[in-house]
Amino acid sequence: MTALDLRFTGVPVADAATWLDPATHWPALTEATRHLDAPVGALHAGALRHNAADMVRRADGTPIRVATKSIRVREVTEALLRMPGYRGVLAYTLAEAIWLASTIDDIVVGYPTAEAGGIRRLATDPELARRITLMVDSPAQLDVVDAVLAPSQREELRVCLELDASWNAPVLGHLGVRRSPVHAPEDAGALAAYIAGRAGFRLVGVMSYEAQIAGVANRPPGRPVDGAVNRWMQSRSMPELLERRARAVAAVRRHADLEFVNGGGTGSLEATSADPSVTEIAAGSGILAGHLFDGYAHFTPAPAAAFALDVVRRPSARHATILGGGWVASGPPGADRLPRIVWPERLRMLPREAAGEVQTPVEGDDAARLRPGDRVWLRHTKSGELAEHLNEFAVVDGGAVVGMLPTYRGEGKAFL
Repeated sequence: MTALDLRFTGVPVADAATWLDPATHWPALTEATRHLDAPVGALHAGALRHNAADMVRRADGTPIRVATKSIRVREVTEALLRMPGYRGVLAYTLAEAIWLASTIDDIVVGYPTAEAGGIRRLATDPELARRITLMVDSPAQLDVVDAVLAPSQREELRVCLELDASWNAPVLGHLGVRRSPVHAPEDAGALAAYIAGRAGFRLVGVMSYEAQIAGVANRPPGRPVDGAVNRWMQSRSMPELLERRARAVAAVRRHADLEFVNGGGTGSLEATSADPSVTEIAAGSGILAGHLFDGYAHFTPAPAAAFALDVVRRPSARHATILGGGWVASGPPGADRLPRIVWPERLRMLPREAAGEVQTPVEGDDAARLRPGDRVWLRHTKSGELAEHLNEFAVVDGGAVVGMLPTYRGEGKAFL
């Protein structure tokens, strides 16, 4: 296929939204990919274009830095970077960043690193050192770098300071993820001053990921109480972060000439873009749209990525069994971490077996009519993790497969 183009060119989004009619959408994907052996991973080009454009709309002029862990298909990332509204990537490991740097020149590593081999490569290559920014939240992480190569023996390295964006809620305590220990603006200023005075490093950015807002569904299907609690939490957490992040950024700017201030995620594009202290938003999950992102009140992503498995046996008149399926997502164990069957619609996994490593029995009204060789479509909970189970995705556009895109795994890369 030619280079993937995710820009809309005259076709209204609503007119291309085949996914709004499951009885048309999923059988069409089945027909388009019938010649491919299962497991089949499919990317629906129309849904990709919808999601890419909608995220830009929601960001309202704030550039989006593509979070690659939520995609893990290099051509999709590069297609996004060819679109207005997207700028740079947020990688998840240094090894991945070094690999991507052959074609991408603005990469922030989203998590601190202790990869000695990667640090050595970065520190001895002027071009890599120009393109890649490391994440830090303590002096100990700088010590790790200097233990590999002293400042006098290497390039000056770009670093980004991570500010903790979690909320210390009354009664409930810590809400968010356990990432950086730098929470107070004074702590951010002190660390910035320390980095500014240490040889071999240049502080160029600040990042803060408001996971309790961007990554928590505020209208989860079938859980109205959870949704109400989450909306209450988010309505109070964001104002606190806006005030604290502004003071932290101001404290850091007294010691460094910042190139960027990064925040947010797919679920908080609107709220984060309204923060005047933020210059860019890191997001990626909304592009492929794992089913975890079906539970948000303020946006509805299209199911751009899905996978199909074969029915291989009929253990009873009421059951069918598909080959594979145990692609369980990371995070707190629970039913919402399982792949979701989307077609045929009237199927469900068995509570005592659920999604199995090599087989997944299903039951329900549609199970009785399934026969060996039929296809069942599922969506993964998280966006990028699906790519760890597939060598390639079939890109479906206009009812046909127009090309195959390798995943990281298909390119022989397993970074984490």
